[in-house]
Amino acid sequence: MPQPNSTDVHVDAPLTNLSVGFKNDMNHFVADKVFPTVPVAKQTDKYFTYTQADFFRTDAQLRAPGTESAGSGYNLSTATYSCDVLALHKDIADQTRANADAPLDMNRDAVEFLTQHMMLKREQDFANTFLKTGVWGTDFNGTWTGDNSAIDEIQNGQDHVEGNTGYRPNILVLGAQAYTELKNNNDVLDRIKYTQTGVVTEQLLASLLGLDKVLVSRAIKNGNAEGVAASYSRVMTTAEALLVYAPATPSLMHPSAGYTFSWTGYSGSKEGQRVSRFRMDHLRSDRVEMEMSYDQKLISNELGYYFTSVNA
Repeated sequence: MPQPNSTDVHVDAPLTNLSVGFKNDMNHFVADKVFPTVPVAKQTDKYFTYTQADFFRTDAQLRAPGTESAGSGYNLSTATYSCDVLALHKDIADQTRANADAPLDMNRDAVEFLTQHMMLKREQDFANTFLKTGVWGTDFNGTWTGDNSAIDEIQNGQDHVEGNTGYRPNILVLGAQAYTELKNNNDVLDRIKYTQTGVVTEQLLASLLGLDKVLVSRAIKNGNAEGVAASYSRVMTTAEALLVYAPATPSLMHPSAGYTFSWTGYSGSKEGQRVSRFRMDHLRSDRVEMEMSYDQKLISNELGYYFTSVNA
C-alpha cells in the first residue's frame, strides 16, 4: 500500500461554511401580524370601550320653533388587559465555549434557539385563544373543495360581519391545509387564469378577495418533551380559517377584532421582548435569557368570522 495514505495526510475537522439545523422560518409565524400591537407602560391597566348600539341609531328629531333640541348620549365602560411574562434561558458553560470549534457561535446559536421557542409559544397561544369554536360571532362549516365557491363563502362572511358592525373584514388567517384548499378551489383558479402570473399567491388572493392581507400559518411544533420521540404537527392543525377586521395601527374610538398588548415598560421594546446575557459565576457559565410579555386580547367577537373546517 502506498504511503502516506489519505488518512495520514488529512485530519477530519468541522466545515466552517456549513452546518445543518432545522427551525421554523420566521415568515411561518402569523401571531404578530394579525392584530395591531399596543405598547403599554404597565403590566395591567384599563381601556375605554364605547357601546356599539349607541352609535348605530339616530335620536335626531324635528325641532319646533322655540323648543329644545332632542337629547341623547352614549354608554362608556372599561375593559382590562394583563400581560404575562414568559421567559426561557440557555446556559453556555465556560468549558463548552472554550472547546467549541468553528463555525459554532455559542451566543448566536443560543439566541436562535430561544427565539424559536418563544415564537412557537406565542403562535400556540394565538391558536389556542382565537382559532376555536365559540370565540367569534359566527362559526361556519364551509366547503372549499372542488366546484364549491370558496370566494362566495368568504365574501358572505365579510358581508355578515359588515352588516353587524359597519366594518368589513380585511384579514384572512389560514392554516396551511386551508390555504391549499383555497388556492386549488376551481372558482379561484377560474378567476385568476387570465392574470399576469396565473399563479395563486397570498398577495393575489388578498387582491381577489378585497382583503388587505392573507396570512398563512405554517409553523410546526414538536408536541413531545425532550428525550421523547418527536411528534410533529402544525400549530394550526386543521383546515381552519379566520376572517377578521383589524386596523393597521391602534387608535382612539376605533374597533378591532383583537389587539396584542405588549408590556414595553418592562421589556423596553415595542414587541414586548428582550434578550439578556449575564454571568452565572457559580455555574462557571454565561446565561442567555429571552423574555416576552404580551396579552393577546379578544376585543370584539362580532368582528370575526370563523371557518371551522373548509374541507368538510
